[in-house]
Amino acid sequence: LPNGYCEDYATALDALRRKDKIIIDLSADQRFNAEWTYGLPEAPGGRTRLQGATHIANPGCYATGAQVGLMPLLGGKPEVSGKLIDESVPPHVFGISGYSGAGTNPSAANDLNKLQDNIIAYKSVKHIHEKEVSHQLGTPIRFMPHVAPYFQGIHLTLSAQLADNGLITSAKQAEELYHEFFANEALVKVKSDIPFVKDNSYHPHVAVGGFQLDPDTGRLVVIATIDNLLKGAATQAVQNINVALGIDEYSGIDLE
Repeated sequence: LPNGYCEDYATALDALRRKDKIIIDLSADQRFNAEWTYGLPEAPGGRTRLQGATHIANPGCYATGAQVGLMPLLGGKPEVSGKLIDESVPPHVFGISGYSGAGTNPSAANDLNKLQDNIIAYKSVKHIHEKEVSHQLGTPIRFMPHVAPYFQGIHLTLSAQLADNGLITSAKQAEELYHEFFANEALVKVKSDIPFVKDNSYHPHVAVGGFQLDPDTGRLVVIATIDNLLKGAATQAVQNINVALGIDEYSGIDLE
């Protein structure tokens, strides 16, 4: 459902008083509602929170990719790392989506005549996914979305200022950190090369790679790609329902 419709439908479903129901909202309506479980299994503690959940808020597409791309730097798994960024400098996220991510209401962002041979910025400040990522990660980020003339898939260039603590001194070290953080995650693929949107469209995972570190400034750049209609929406919804039901997390998901 589009934004703004969930509450009425959820209220009607709750009135049925069925004990075995799970309601999952793919809009942005419930992502800040503490009575709903935010469904990002790969986040630290995410699966524990989802177990037995009956009301699940599915994360946004950009928000999923941005969180996966940044969470290893935030100390969510103390056994892997501490907090590695300088929190006085918000991470910046430059995003490009296919026009399916711009919604169905007619606008410049999904007008193919305007998009042809073009890229269009939209909601460059106060985008709802900027608020969502900042809320979930517990640190402010800055997000600038754009739309391009292809149908589906998202590219994210993430830039973070590392803390001056000597814990990461090379791009290779950063890559190894990400490999360790996501070692058991079937829907996150960490690679050395820059991931391409076309290689990840129609696939269910987030791809993270292209690690670059400026040793003079301490700025780390990471690239992430995600299919906004799969791991950014439908695949993640299936994954969340599976975890909530206590069945195989990847049941019904083609991992290739």
